[in-house]
Amino acid sequence: MTTRFTVNGKPVSVDKDVKLLRFLRDELHLTSVKDGCSEGACGACSVIIDGKLVRSCSVLTSEVAGSSILTVEGLPKEEMEMFVSSFGEAGAVQCGFCTPGMVMCAKALLDQNPDPTDREIRHAIRNNICRCTGYAKIVKAIQIVARKRNGDSDLQDDRSWKVGTRVPRVDVRDKVTGKGIYPDDIYLDGMLYVVAVRSKYPRAKVLGIDIENAMLVPGVVDIFTAEDIPGSVKVGHIIQDWDAMIAVGQITRYVGDVICLVVAESYMAAKKAKKLVKVQYEELECVRSPYEAMKPDAPLVHEKGNLLGHTHVSRGDIDGALKNSDFVITEKFFTPWTEHAFLETECAVSVPMEDGGVKIYSTDQGVYDT
Repeated sequence: MTTRFTVNGKPVSVDKDVKLLRFLRDELHLTSVKDGCSEGACGACSVIIDGKLVRSCSVLTSEVAGSSILTVEGLPKEEMEMFVSSFGEAGAVQCGFCTPGMVMCAKALLDQNPDPTDREIRHAIRNNICRCTGYAKIVKAIQIVARKRNGDSDLQDDRSWKVGTRVPRVDVRDKVTGKGIYPDDIYLDGMLYVVAVRSKYPRAKVLGIDIENAMLVPGVVDIFTAEDIPGSVKVGHIIQDWDAMIAVGQITRYVGDVICLVVAESYMAAKKAKKLVKVQYEELECVRSPYEAMKPDAPLVHEKGNLLGHTHVSRGDIDGALKNSDFVITEKFFTPWTEHAFLETECAVSVPMEDGGVKIYSTDQGVYDT
């Protein structure tokens, strides 16, 4: 069944019923439409369908038959310049991953309400997540866009770009227009896609990995396990003691340890095959907290033990301070887990080089820890 609709004013058709997000990205390469969660939770993939804001990861192509779809790439030039200059002026761009989705959210709002209040703007972007700017600057940017659309503000940027002057980030334009490329936005001719089959238990012995049915999925090229990697590959930021892949006979260390890698000609084929890989486990008692890990009979997370490192900090005259204190309180102190909560898709793209090496584009913060 062929589904037809328009994207940025151009007619398109699709024979397979897939998520609109995947069609826009994988087929049309409209990479302003970001894949932040694939579950309709973050708003990074927001597009406008027949005048309404929609998360493209939450609808199928069959559901938009006959519709008109707008992405950031389809905004009129003058309107795009308003968003670029306004987001730059307000300082509303940092990592930029959420920005195109915010732009589409603002566009949908301003088309319906040309002069929104601060409260109305905040309500409109409530489902679009940003982990960088704190939203206040995004709200300010949308207010500036509204004034420019209403003819109340000059579009010209007359900043002199000299020491002591306030200027926008140099990457504002690329991030607002969606032209900034993140690793997940890279598409190459003949590119293969890799997805990981991960452990569903925090601590379990892998007894077997059955890939027979997964290999039968059309488009699957191969499935690799730890046995296919020469030697012992261990990773780690402080101590390299974490197995890159868990082999048959080894024990997993957390929910998410990689069991095998599915390689296919398309992302959808790799995802389909992943579900058909059957892993046999022997579930074991796990360690749930640092205090459990400290017990003498605690299971070993790593072969050398459960202590990653020991640091003792002393500043000043500790004994004197305790002796002269009116009160001394001894207690256990807890700090919360810290998660960066970044929206950008964790991804790496490897490109073979003519000299036999491999160039890697990665979302990591440092190339030496990749």
